Amino acid sequence: MNRESGDNALDQAVNRLDRAVALLEQRMAHGVRDGGDGLFDADRARLAGELEQARAREKDLEAAGAEASAALGRAIAEIQAALEPAAEAADVDETEEA
Repeated sequence: MNRESGDNALDQAVNRLDRAVALLEQRMAHGVRDGGDGLFDADRARLAGELEQARAREKDLEAAGAEASAALGRAIAEIQAALEPAAEAADVDETEEA
């Protein structure tokens, strides 16, 4: 690639960037004039909705975690209760053998 074509490609890229920045500035200015009903309001509303959904999901997950923890606690207590007679019987057997 020679220098002239490289400069030309660079000039074209700079021009595209200038047009994009100008368009962005124009859209932002339009939004400010209209009281904020511009470029970012749709994104803001979408993100607010997603945040609300995420918070609701977080609450659901916390509730499910609490239920799972309670169920696990009950299961541990039941297992311990079931093992106690076996442990007591083993203690009795050991004392009888001694």
